[in-house]
Amino acid sequence: MGVDEYEEGNRGTVSTIDLPEPGLDVIMGERRQLTNLAYRLLGSLAEAEDVVQEAYARWFAMSRQRREAVVSPGAWLTTVAGRICLDVLGSARARRERYVGEWLPEPLPDRREWTSGGTPVDPADRVTLDESVNMAFMVVLESMTPAERVAFVLHDVFGYRFAEVAEIVGRSPAACRKLASSARHRLDAPRPVPAVAPAKHRGIVKQVKQAWEANDIGALIGLLDAEATMVADGGGKVRAALRPIEGAERIATFFTKFGGKSAGVTLLERTVNGQPGLVVSQDGVIVSVCAFEVADDRVTRIWAVRNPDKLRAWTTG
Repeated sequence: MGVDEYEEGNRGTVSTIDLPEPGLDVIMGERRQLTNLAYRLLGSLAEAEDVVQEAYARWFAMSRQRREAVVSPGAWLTTVAGRICLDVLGSARARRERYVGEWLPEPLPDRREWTSGGTPVDPADRVTLDESVNMAFMVVLESMTPAERVAFVLHDVFGYRFAEVAEIVGRSPAACRKLASSARHRLDAPRPVPAVAPAKHRGIVKQVKQAWEANDIGALIGLLDAEATMVADGGGKVRAALRPIEGAERIATFFTKFGGKSAGVTLLERTVNGQPGLVVSQDGVIVSVCAFEVADDRVTRIWAVRNPDKLRAWTTG
């Protein structure tokens, strides 16, 4: 969709009223909101950054007169970014079918730890870490159709009205309401996981770290749910399990083969997508970021991202 095709919408109506063009600081002030939206829609920080850049490129490609006519530049940029994300999601499905092994969302560190090539990231580029970016939530978003995901995230996470969502998705408000409802069913299936207090979550992850460092299979098995699942994402760039590992014993055995007492390996407690997680460092280089789902005092799911392309935000130098 070209910018010139977008003329009016509930949040970004193009008006013929001659208004002064918004200052650059006002326009660029929308960047963080756009990055937050695009990351939740795509699960990839790199792709989110590309979308935001493209949205701004389309804004500045318009004539000054057209920019001055936009009543709400933020709404205009959100609409354009949302439509670009919808297109990206459609093409991403085909690309992920060719992906080597399991595909996981790109993990994000705590904002205080966020760097890129050793340089602190501009606060405007940081994603707000809340329950809508925890790894379990992001993984479920991957099960939705592109239209479901866009409708659900815009309405349920960002609070847009369905009439506004319809302008982005290109369907009626009633259809967008159904899309969001269908997405919620995916989110609740097969079972909702009860929220665990952050302190308890952190404590269990700490115990996993200690048992992993000690190569204590028995302790690891005791911390894992009997039907726990571990998914690793290496993207064909590094060694990683190509299929999910199921069962406490199999996961514990896998842990003891990688990490723990291996030479040069260090396990670090870090915040991963807003929740306690672990980072694996090999000779000072971060090689894996692990997120955990905890329920009933046991780890039920582990997501280990090892694809180096997805660890840019964790680079320490």
